[in-house]
Amino acid sequence: MLKAPIGILGGTFDPIHIGHLRPAIEARDALGLAEVRLLPNHIPPHRANPFCSSEQRLAMVALAAAENPGFVVDERELQRDKPSWTIDTLIELSQELPDTPVCFLMGMDSLLGLPSWHRWQELLDHAHLVVSKRPGWQPDYPGEVASLLARHQTRDVQDLHQHRQGHVWIADNLPIELSATRLRALLAAGQDPRYLLPAPVADYIRRHRLYQPSPSR
Repeated sequence: MLKAPIGILGGTFDPIHIGHLRPAIEARDALGLAEVRLLPNHIPPHRANPFCSSEQRLAMVALAAAENPGFVVDERELQRDKPSWTIDTLIELSQELPDTPVCFLMGMDSLLGLPSWHRWQELLDHAHLVVSKRPGWQPDYPGEVASLLARHQTRDVQDLHQHRQGHVWIADNLPIELSATRLRALLAAGQDPRYLLPAPVADYIRRHRLYQPSPSR
């Protein structure tokens, strides 16, 4: 008999904010996830290198996890000296947790760009995909994504409990329009980030003077 599924949320988390956390909280509650693991990337494969160090980003993720019941930190991707390919992590987790369904949490923008991911056709061999909506999204899927949904999408939560992998579930979450890029710009301008990220993370950023503008010459 399978155990309750867990959620996996990877990201640069530079910094971690409510746009990451709120959809994960809603997925935890809607799907009955036993836990949500936050996995900060070391070398993100789909974007520029982070502004903050791995140690700083890990510290912020740990502070955010401590604020949310059922959230934990998984450091495995920070231990790698190569890009943080999702498929590698999902293979490891499926081997470590043979009786636990794994739900990989992602945004709609990531789903639409899935064909550009490394070995993306294999993701559902090792996990379910749980997709959160983003502001302004339209269900106009590229051909390969539409084909994937036609074969694997489910609206039955029990499918994610009764099978270890192979389904796509699109959440009916509250879309939040916030990106780390926009948040970094707000912080660099000296604006108050209150309610956009956990208070302990905001305090950490303030104490360590992260995301400050470069001194003028």
